Amino acid sequence: MFDGTKKMEYKTRQWHEKCFCCCVCKIPIGTQSFIPREQEIYCAKCYEEKFATRCIKCNKVITSGGVTYKNEPWHRECFTCTHCEKSLAGERFTSRDEKPYCAECFGELFAKRCYACNKPITGIGGTKFISFEDRHWHNDCFFCASCRTSLVGRGFITDQDDIICPECAKQKLS
Repeated sequence: MFDGTKKMEYKTRQWHEKCFCCCVCKIPIGTQSFIPREQEIYCAKCYEEKFATRCIKCNKVITSGGVTYKNEPWHRECFTCTHCEKSLAGERFTSRDEKPYCAECFGELFAKRCYACNKPITGIGGTKFISFEDRHWHNDCFFCASCRTSLVGRGFITDQDDIICPECAKQKLS
């Protein structure tokens, strides 16, 4: 070392003050914070640029929290429904074509529709449903078109577009 030259020391290694630089930007570290990695020294900014986890949606650094979806990191606020942009962090959601959707949007966009009430049949909360040919009903909507008796677990007869119970079918034929 030359007289009047400060030396920097880290883990048994020594540098001239002006030689103790970030390995990327080459700016002397001085009194700034630094991050060692393997045998290299990085300033905080260069380390962040090179190694920090970035959100797949906005590409900004995730400093805390975050969620993982499809093995990709997201900020909690960036992980939203593909359709309505509602936050999905900590919420029930599903996906289609690798894209996340809240349960409501998924039901409206992709679910089968009940023949009686035309609302989506989502299966959320264990909703059971009946399917017959190309029609579907919520369990609560599957009833006789004539007497309004539930047909869940019972036999039924088709009468054009209507579903009726065997008793009403007999009366209709009489």
